[in-house]
Amino acid sequence: MTDPAGGLAVIGAGVARTGTKSLKLGLEHLLAGPCHHMTEVFANPAQVQAWIDAIEGRPVDWNALLAGYKAIVDWPGASFWPELLAANPGALVVLSVREPETWYRSAELTVFDIFDYLPPEAAPWMEALRCLLRDRFCDRFDDRAAMIDAYERHNAEVRRGVPAAQLLEWHPEQGWEPICARLGLPAPAHPFPAVNTIAEFRAEYRMPPVMIST
Repeated sequence: MTDPAGGLAVIGAGVARTGTKSLKLGLEHLLAGPCHHMTEVFANPAQVQAWIDAIEGRPVDWNALLAGYKAIVDWPGASFWPELLAANPGALVVLSVREPETWYRSAELTVFDIFDYLPPEAAPWMEALRCLLRDRFCDRFDDRAAMIDAYERHNAEVRRGVPAAQLLEWHPEQGWEPICARLGLPAPAHPFPAVNTIAEFRAEYRMPPVMIST
């Protein structure tokens, strides 16, 4: 399944810490082109204003913002899946999921903790991201119940809002096969990427290491 107009072939509606960095790499291999992810915003500051416009409710030309990308996963795109699907009506929507408690523990030690460790120049984007989470998810990071409720509510909205023929609910441990089957592509012989562990994330952003219970 691809968009005949040449836009996004895959829209990732799963939020951060559901295997989205691994999914990004897997989709880039399958689609032979770049996949948008939160890391793309950090690497391309020119994108920040357009995302802020979207977060603050101003019109956004989604095709212009994501020109050249074959897919999008992770925040901020995951919170704009309805708009992205409207702009790319032929896309496959992949809802990446994990067990809620496991998801919260991973997010708590990574994306919810990163706000205190980024350099000052990242402040405008991080303030906008916090606004996005507050408006479209939840930003009560220390409230496990509230965050898990937001996570489950988000996933339920995707399941209700995306036509079944265009929705794939995907667990990272499922690897290539479900995605390839829905895209009509052969599954690669090598293992599906498995990257961005809690330890790797914290090291990348120079956050102090933490004890991780198993």
